[in-house]
Amino acid sequence: MTNEPVLNLQDIVDAYEDPAVLIAEDYRIIRANNSYRQIYALQHEPENVSFTDNITTDVSRNYCYSVSHHYTRSCDQEGESCPLLKARQTRKNQRVLHIHHTQFGDVHVDVSLYPVQSAEGKNYFLEVMKTVKHASPIAGPQGMVGKSASFNRLLGLINRVAGHDVSVLLLGESGSGKELVAHAIHQASARHSSACVTVECSGLSEALFESELFGHEKGAFTGAVLKKKGLVEEAEGGTLFLDEIGDVPLSLQVKLLRLIETRTFRRVGGVEQKISNFRLICATHKDLKSMVKKGLFREDLYYRISTFPIRLPTLRERRSDIPLLVETILNRISKNRTLQVSDQVLAFFSEYFFPGNIRELRNILEYARVMADDGIIELEHLPDDIKLDKRAAHIQEDAFSVTAIVPLEQCEQEYLQWLSRHYQGNQKSLADKLGISERTLYRKLKTLP
Repeated sequence: MTNEPVLNLQDIVDAYEDPAVLIAEDYRIIRANNSYRQIYALQHEPENVSFTDNITTDVSRNYCYSVSHHYTRSCDQEGESCPLLKARQTRKNQRVLHIHHTQFGDVHVDVSLYPVQSAEGKNYFLEVMKTVKHASPIAGPQGMVGKSASFNRLLGLINRVAGHDVSVLLLGESGSGKELVAHAIHQASARHSSACVTVECSGLSEALFESELFGHEKGAFTGAVLKKKGLVEEAEGGTLFLDEIGDVPLSLQVKLLRLIETRTFRRVGGVEQKISNFRLICATHKDLKSMVKKGLFREDLYYRISTFPIRLPTLRERRSDIPLLVETILNRISKNRTLQVSDQVLAFFSEYFFPGNIRELRNILEYARVMADDGIIELEHLPDDIKLDKRAAHIQEDAFSVTAIVPLEQCEQEYLQWLSRHYQGNQKSLADKLGISERTLYRKLKTLP
């Protein structure tokens, strides 16, 4: 018989600065650190147990799902991804993004869960929670806001890639918030103390592109009366964000490729080779793969910049976020005046196609702010051009359709993908409408590509 020391459970959770708890297989919290207690305001003390104790009583009434989500049953039964359930099934570490209720309000939380086993073979789970600071599920003065399923998936990808110094390619329609996402990745990375420098690639001539990106020496060309550092040097140690990289002409793409491959450059008119150190994020609303096939974008450059592609959801795919976005935008554009929108306007927004996405929503509200005198934005205060749009036709373009005979399994997956983007209710009501159990719906959604 070995004389292995009994692990002190409290020491395990106290080793973390972030909120941390140790959970039994039945979801009961048996240990919590001070950070968790302060943020989640535990109403009862966790059980006083060790790895050698036989947990048979429920004296704490603290369950991870009741404290974090205010649920009466586990997350998976409420239609959410449950890391403990997956860890119990696979015995592997899990990581998910959840919205937690704290005494300071709702927050996005990056949850990491680790299976722990005692010498006696008892299974426990260590859960560590990091509050996401660059996004919020409630209206705020800055940063990203949202709580829809598509927004949470996006946020999960941001959190995962931020800690890895790889190239990120942001794909999405104009106005969907690509620059905001780029800055969120930068702020969540180890490079956050250095600059995040944006390069607007659209409309730059070859000479101007090189001068802006690499800088120039004094006298390098007419008008270069002073030496100038380029944006690559400004991004030293930080992040270089190339916005609308799909607009870079072929003649310039080879120079961009050399910078990315060698991390070296020369100022225009200079001879000294400089070494650069930056994290690369690119963005485009164009189909780069199609451009590669047509010879309009270099294939080698495409693979250099697309190590980790992220597709941003359109506003049409996150309609449940519209009321939150409206509240946030109004607070930000009208700090000295209280503005609200009528129920009729919200209903209009819920059907409108928003081809310009969040940028268009902001422009609409800016216009309406000027037109509304009594602080309530009504339909009459919206721009005439959007009210005259054939909204039904727009919605029909976004409706689910199958244009060819496909296997039933593929048809079901495509239909569920469409539903996950457009259905505004919760998963329980959707399951009822589909005539299946909530657990079956959850299982099917988890298999979607």
